[in-house]
Amino acid sequence: YRLLLKFQRREGHSNVPSSHIEGSTSLGMWLDLQRQKKKRGKLDKRCEKKLKDVGIVWQLLSERWENYYRLLLKFQQREGHSNVPSKHKEDGTRLGTWLFRQAQKKKKGTLDGSREKKLVDVGVVWDITSE
Repeated sequence: YRLLLKFQRREGHSNVPSSHIEGSTSLGMWLDLQRQKKKRGKLDKRCEKKLKDVGIVWQLLSERWENYYRLLLKFQQREGHSNVPSKHKEDGTRLGTWLFRQAQKKKKGTLDGSREKKLVDVGVVWDITSE
C-alpha cells in the first residue's frame, strides 16, 4: 500500500499498469490481485476503502470506455458533429479507431445497450450512407 501511495504522489493518479514494478515489487500485479479479490468479494473492507480513497478504479474497462466517450464529447462540441474520421486522434488517443470498434460491436449485436444510447444521444451515425 505504501508503494501505491508513492506511485500516486509521483504520477498524480493510481492507475498502475499491470507490468509496473515499484522498487523491486510488482505493484501492478499486486493491484490486479486486489481487484480480483474485490470482484470475488474477498477483499477486506478496510483495505477496499483505503484503495478507494486513493482513487483506485475497480472496473478498468468501464473507465477506459468512459474516457473515450469524454474525448468524443470534446470532439463533438468542437466540431459540431460526431462523425470522427477513422484515423483521428484526440489528445493523442485514437478516437476514430475506438468509434469504429463501437460500430463493429453494434453490427455484431455485442455493444451494450446503454453505451449505444449514449453514443446515439451525442450524434453518432452508425450508417453514414443512410443519413
